Amino acid sequence: MDRRYFTCVLCGGRPLSHERRPVQSGQINILSKNFAVDATVSDILCNKCRHKCRNISRKREVSRCTISDKDEANDPSFTSPKRTKLTVMSSPPSVSLPFLSSTKSHGYCFVCKKPGPKLISISNHARLHVLIVGEIIIPSGARCCASHMIDGKLSEKDIEKIKTSEGVLLNRTSVYNIIQDLREIASRNTRLDFDDEGSMDDDDYKILTGLTRGEFQDVVSTVTSINSTKVRSKRTCIAIMLVKLRTAMSNKMLSVLFNMTKHQIRRAVKSGRKALMTDFVPQNLGFQHITREAVIENHTRQLARDLFNGSATTDPAILVLDGTYVYIQKSSNFAFARRSYSIYKHRPLVKPMMVVTTTGYIISVLGPYLADAKNNDASILRHMILHNTEEMKSWLKEDDVFVVDRGFRDVGDVLGDLGIQMEMPSFMQSGEKQLTTHDSNISRVVTKVRWVVEAANARLKQWKYLEKTIPNTQIPCIGDYVRIVSAICNRYRPPLCTTTSDDQSVAAKMLHLSRKENALQKRVEEEGLDKRSVRWVKVDAEQCSPDFPKYDENDLRELTLGVYQLRMARSYAHEHTDIDGKYEILVSDDIQGILSAKIQSRHISAKIYKCWISYNDGVIDGWFCKCKAGSRVVGMCGHITSVVWFLAYARHDVDSLKGVRNWSTSVYDASDLPEIIDESDSDEDSEVEE
Repeated sequence: MDRRYFTCVLCGGRPLSHERRPVQSGQINILSKNFAVDATVSDILCNKCRHKCRNISRKREVSRCTISDKDEANDPSFTSPKRTKLTVMSSPPSVSLPFLSSTKSHGYCFVCKKPGPKLISISNHARLHVLIVGEIIIPSGARCCASHMIDGKLSEKDIEKIKTSEGVLLNRTSVYNIIQDLREIASRNTRLDFDDEGSMDDDDYKILTGLTRGEFQDVVSTVTSINSTKVRSKRTCIAIMLVKLRTAMSNKMLSVLFNMTKHQIRRAVKSGRKALMTDFVPQNLGFQHITREAVIENHTRQLARDLFNGSATTDPAILVLDGTYVYIQKSSNFAFARRSYSIYKHRPLVKPMMVVTTTGYIISVLGPYLADAKNNDASILRHMILHNTEEMKSWLKEDDVFVVDRGFRDVGDVLGDLGIQMEMPSFMQSGEKQLTTHDSNISRVVTKVRWVVEAANARLKQWKYLEKTIPNTQIPCIGDYVRIVSAICNRYRPPLCTTTSDDQSVAAKMLHLSRKENALQKRVEEEGLDKRSVRWVKVDAEQCSPDFPKYDENDLRELTLGVYQLRMARSYAHEHTDIDGKYEILVSDDIQGILSAKIQSRHISAKIYKCWISYNDGVIDGWFCKCKAGSRVVGMCGHITSVVWFLAYARHDVDSLKGVRNWSTSVYDASDLPEIIDESDSDEDSEVEE
């Protein structure tokens, strides 16, 4: 058939033979959807109309592969370097879905219907959150008040306020985007994503990193010496470092959680450690990060000032020192293995030296040091002072106070040369079995302040990586890890203890009692109340003298001058109570106002301590125990506390005895053997009887 007389199916013109082409199969859909023309392959297109179809086809291909800059600017999820988003070709809204839909307007808020002008466009990320939580589709471009947005999302209360209409018409583009976003969320929920700030709440951040979401953001903002890469962002790098310290998970496990390889995790940990040591730690740890005056003013407890101020004309800086342990693997280098082995702990370890204030604020962490006899606490402190580590000599002044334990006894001469006062628990003299009353009282005054360094060490071990056995390949990094955690505690953790209104009265009471003698001890020794000649009779606590005083928890705390003994009292009382629930006390008819008790040692099965308690006119006025610290009058030992706690408080409150369970019923006891009956002996006995 001659085509010279064929007309163009689109424009109706009659093109020349060299300007007309037959309709291709791909052009049939374009003519139908864009021009409502039903064409077949036998129809003709002129050159001009053929170019129109080709341009439309090219626009479709470009739109499929172009990233939407507007959505990228409004969508917080684009902060992830691995996120890509495609926008498909636009089409008329013809897909009906049975979802609720909100209104779309630039002039008023779609939540509360208040008019502008201070309205913000809701991002694609927030619209998707509303769809998941409230099953409501928010049209693209809808606006709302800024007060409705919290962390880039609408709150649940605001979602409930949205006025909706049933049914919504969507085009292919919207449906495709929704499916792609849901697919990405489903795949991302199987991995940890710290780039999306809204993907986890504060509790999740706290469990994984030890920091809340705001605190984590603050740490990231202070780090400037690390950049994002194609594999991970700066936030992810810091998160990997903190999650490893907090959970002690292996690099293999972290690679699964962060969707990275093990080698990428290792490099991220290294980069995060170096960045935190450069940008974060110097601002929050070390003798140079805080002035001596700031420590005295803001980080010194009034109780410590009153106990150790002495004859100083000005307030001294009171520091508490102690070494903590970080366990390591046994080394194949025999020389290092010998020097890192602790005879005290019976395992290899290294020792960072902690310097804290009386409120638990960590001034500095020195070391770590070796663990052999040449690196005891006294040697470490001597090394710190003689080498002037962190220029601590210029920081310290005369009459400052170091509160230490007995392991620092050999460094007193060095501290004395600097004019530093050393407060340390007393030693028991050779051949003695018990501290004198004076020495025991002084020791209690010191431990009243020194406990804070033990609590600071325990706080560090909440980051499980420091509690576990660390591989030897990480020994060069142990000091950095301890300093990073210490800096985090200083910046974001509250003080372990603070000045209270009772500090001055407690300090005055302790100093007054520390000068007194134990009158009940003298009476027991002079009258021989601990001899067998004195007849003590076992009675149930319920049969005890009815005039024994009744105390509440505050009264008991004033007697013990602390809470540690009260925490141990329940366990001691539980073991001292028999199967029938009776608590045995020793009394004597010849001695009024005094009762006695025998308390099993919690450490040694073969050791039982005998103690005496005197009371008069409804008041407990004396106590004495045979244990090492039982003669003190500044507070009381745990054995006496258990008796006083039960008689004066617990027997009047049944619920206070709950909480201590005997787990021995859940395991076997090899010492519990059945009786073996010798049948041969029984037969012989029967024959004799016959």
